[in-house]
Amino acid sequence: MQVVVVGSGYSGTLVANRVARKVKDAEVTVINPRPDFVERVRLHQQIAGTYSAATPLAEVLREGITARVGTVDKIGDSTIALADGERIDFDYAFLAVGSTVSPIPGTVPVGTWEGAQQARAALGRLTSGDHVTVIGGGPTGIETAAEIAEARPDLRVRLIGSSVGGGLSDGAYRRVRAGLERLTVEIIDDEVAEVGSGAADVVRLRSGREMATDLTLWAIVSGVPDLAARSGLEVDARGRAVVDEFLRSVSDQRIFAVGDCAAVPGARFACYTALPQAIHAADNFARLLAGRKPKPHSFPYFSRGLSLGRKDAIAQFTHTDDTVRRTYFAGRTAVALKEMATHSAFSSARAGVSSF
Repeated sequence: MQVVVVGSGYSGTLVANRVARKVKDAEVTVINPRPDFVERVRLHQQIAGTYSAATPLAEVLREGITARVGTVDKIGDSTIALADGERIDFDYAFLAVGSTVSPIPGTVPVGTWEGAQQARAALGRLTSGDHVTVIGGGPTGIETAAEIAEARPDLRVRLIGSSVGGGLSDGAYRRVRAGLERLTVEIIDDEVAEVGSGAADVVRLRSGREMATDLTLWAIVSGVPDLAARSGLEVDARGRAVVDEFLRSVSDQRIFAVGDCAAVPGARFACYTALPQAIHAADNFARLLAGRKPKPHSFPYFSRGLSLGRKDAIAQFTHTDDTVRRTYFAGRTAVALKEMATHSAFSSARAGVSSF
């Protein structure tokens, strides 16, 4: 039985390993645009030079899984069409291509491996007193700004977002901003109109304010790859593959979709939600092959974590629907929990089992 997994991020790697472990006669092929598994939640560390976020696929995929480096052009009719013209047949497929970013001109995206590498190289060329501007007041922007500020205290780091730290409880919101300020990150609650270039780069805000910048990083996740739509699968308004309660495409039940690219009701972009989806989809696949009924997917939220450099973090507790509770804690205990969760995500993907 030929099983093809498109994408080898957290969800794709986990589902491939779990299928290979649970379905003994499955011949699993993973197709990924690069030969490495990238820990996306550590890209801010990759940029700052405090961690290497890439591990060769050969070290994370189970023995017997075939890894194919390539770009998928289309999926459908039991065939995967690659951009180089090769075609790979499948009996079942898992779509796990994650999410993507659409940076504005003049910025470097931090949510992709290629962007992170470009940002790391550019950061290394900066000298004392230069300005780094991070655009995006959500978790990616906060973690990126904090990591750079701690690793390079000689630089002037600013973070711009319509509401930096918004979406947290009042106490956690204040604590995040205090943590950023301790790292001397300038917080600007505004929106960026454009990044201009000339004799010197400049960031222009909606309010009309302008400021010089030597490196501008785009830290906003804005959508998903258009593979599902391009393949004729039904997608939602954000381009995510529409799935049934068992995580199968409503257009083709031989195709499962998991992670950021799947339109799972209530799910947000995060490996925190992608990993349980991957586990559930792989288990449903095994159930179907064994002649058993698949089970509907459900996932209760519990918390959110934010790193503020290597020595500080926030753990925000949530209700099961992901709305925030008043309860949070911060400091070294939160650092330990955030690191444990990040390591568990990697371990889960690598082992094909749940570490949560």
